Amino acid sequence: MYKIIIPVAAAIIFFVSCRSAKNIQTAIAKKDTVAVKPVVTATGHEDTVRMIQETYAGLLQQKINYKTFSAKIDVDYQDADGKKYNVTAHLRINRDSVIWVSITAILGIEGLRAYITRDSVKLLDKQNKIYTARSVSYLQDVSDLPLNLSSLQDLLVGNPVFLDTNIVSYSKSNGAISLLSSGIFFKNLLTVSETNRLMQSSKLDDADELRNRTCYLTYDNYEDAGQTFFSSKRSISVTEKKKLDIQMNFKQHNFNETLSFPFSVPKNYKRN
Repeated sequence: MYKIIIPVAAAIIFFVSCRSAKNIQTAIAKKDTVAVKPVVTATGHEDTVRMIQETYAGLLQQKINYKTFSAKIDVDYQDADGKKYNVTAHLRINRDSVIWVSITAILGIEGLRAYITRDSVKLLDKQNKIYTARSVSYLQDVSDLPLNLSSLQDLLVGNPVFLDTNIVSYSKSNGAISLLSSGIFFKNLLTVSETNRLMQSSKLDDADELRNRTCYLTYDNYEDAGQTFFSSKRSISVTEKKKLDIQMNFKQHNFNETLSFPFSVPKNYKRN
């Protein structure tokens, strides 16, 4: 069940690590915020540079700003061994404070609950009556990604992730605009709609050229979320030696409601 909670709750198991958690944490500390104006290193005419800056600015304008977020998600997950899972995830976020996830499967019985803060990750395995408590670096250990609470929130809500301000190239085709950024961990080919700058896809390739790891994220079925739009259907496809596929269908989603985040450890649970 632990192998399911991370891809379901965070969709974060795409690569095998080649970096230590300490190095990841150092990089996070240096790059935890995104500048409004990109550093354009691509060569070309002034109109190309201007188009890159305008596209980047338009993308940031579509970023979802919120205080709280809740959702019910149907998740289809196929692991590297071809095993398929279908579960329901109930997600609640208090921005920059708590991410709460409850996973249910057969007959709506809760199997796992997660409580993630800036400092810690806590898990209740309700099937086996096991309580696990770790530091937030646990996210990096199990996912091998430079994740903290902030980046995990963006991943779940549907905001851009791992988009570096170092834009190295730009292309335009069939009503879509693509920006290629090069960061410490990933090269990110992000494609947005030319008309509204809503994300269509993000292709992540490991910056380490000795690795052959690729993750492809798609964003579809945008719904009006008030001041911006919300992608209610997403897919994640990961390829290295084997392939992982995750389909996330948001059946319900709400912003800025009063939420509770219940998490208590029964006395009969084993501490892990």
